[in-house]
Amino acid sequence: MAKILVVDDDQGMREFLEIMMTREGYQVVTAGDAGKALSRCRKETFDLIITDLKMPKMDGIGFLKEVKQLSPETMVILITAYASGETAVTAMKEGAYDYIEKDFAIEDLKRIVLNALAKKGVNRDDALFLKEVGDALGFGKMVGNSREMVKVYATIKKVADTPANVLILGESGTGKELVARAIHDNSSRRKMPFVVINCGGIPENLLESELFGYIKGSFTGAYSDKAGLFEVAHGGTVFLDEITQLPRLLQVKLLRVVQEKTFRRIGGADDIHVDVRIISATNQNLAETVKTGSFREDLYYRLNVIPLHLPPLRERKEDIPVLIKHFIEKYSHEFGKEIKTISAYALELLMQYPFPGNIRELENIIERSIALETSNIILPENLIMTKDIGNKGYFPIYEMSDIGLDLNDELAKFEKRLIEQALEKAGGSKSRAAELLKISYDSLHYRSEKLGIH
Repeated sequence: MAKILVVDDDQGMREFLEIMMTREGYQVVTAGDAGKALSRCRKETFDLIITDLKMPKMDGIGFLKEVKQLSPETMVILITAYASGETAVTAMKEGAYDYIEKDFAIEDLKRIVLNALAKKGVNRDDALFLKEVGDALGFGKMVGNSREMVKVYATIKKVADTPANVLILGESGTGKELVARAIHDNSSRRKMPFVVINCGGIPENLLESELFGYIKGSFTGAYSDKAGLFEVAHGGTVFLDEITQLPRLLQVKLLRVVQEKTFRRIGGADDIHVDVRIISATNQNLAETVKTGSFREDLYYRLNVIPLHLPPLRERKEDIPVLIKHFIEKYSHEFGKEIKTISAYALELLMQYPFPGNIRELENIIERSIALETSNIILPENLIMTKDIGNKGYFPIYEMSDIGLDLNDELAKFEKRLIEQALEKAGGSKSRAAELLKISYDSLHYRSEKLGIH
């Protein structure tokens, strides 16, 4: 959804703008001065900023300059009670989209905001849809409300009810089948079959008969006519997963299905017409397979009408807590356990983990943890990760940057994590925690006070 930052030292004006923009379907964040606003801008990107001109410490022009250095694509609208032509010219020269007086008409500001977002590529209809998504935990059976996933949901909504073929690109474990299912479920074909075909999971000598069927007597073992999966999917959607694994001979037959909506069964003489929407997916660079000659160029362009890229989990880490909650609920129910949450330190470890296997790997980690856990909370020792991120897979490794790091500060952070983990394990008992850490109670008390652990 369109994300707006409102910056004004006047609380009443901030609250007014927040309410007004939220009602229009935008996600709104506020800040009381330029310093706080810049801190937010360094951590996240905004589509639009509405800022007061006259503010303490740093005025709107100075703030505008800083914003444009951090995020040149962000649109900025200045609001002021001290309007002047000179100020307006200065604001425009520094990159402001527009300039409005503080006694503005509400409709005028709405219009300026809409125009600014339209210029950036965000329209109001999308904003309203994305607000609905953002207020939820996900879309369809997909979980996650990060900025990256919200963009995916918006694309699904736009293309679902078109006949266009879709090519889903993404690493293994990112949820490509769920996206294909969401496209089908949001289309006019939703009541018709959704057929999944794993092109790499069926032996090559059987794949043709599975896809297109066969006529009785066409080969040894063909004792009766059999309909292929494309016939089964008539009126619905065919999802071709791992499309790069499709043998070149079958690529020719698939091209005919895509272009002419017809095919022949093995051993058959009659053309069979099918009405199917084709969605393909791959974790490979399909364009590269075309260059090497292993995938037909004409078929590639027929399948790649609408490319849809799924981001890996490491690029949308804000979705990790939501996904963890979802998987805890799922597997606690399946295993008949009362596990409700995950410890803070265990969550921190997962937030630092790169997840080479993406969502599928996270799900496996949580499933294993719940299977192993004997308490009502997931603890760090039951996190088993494929890719080691530290000593015994529990503690993070720091990469030395060019500017170095503060050793004392990092050691303090590490010490704090260990104490917090020990206190969690001990159920809050400092005596037991001291025993686990093999230090005295007084030492633990002193270290806890020093590190701000209460």
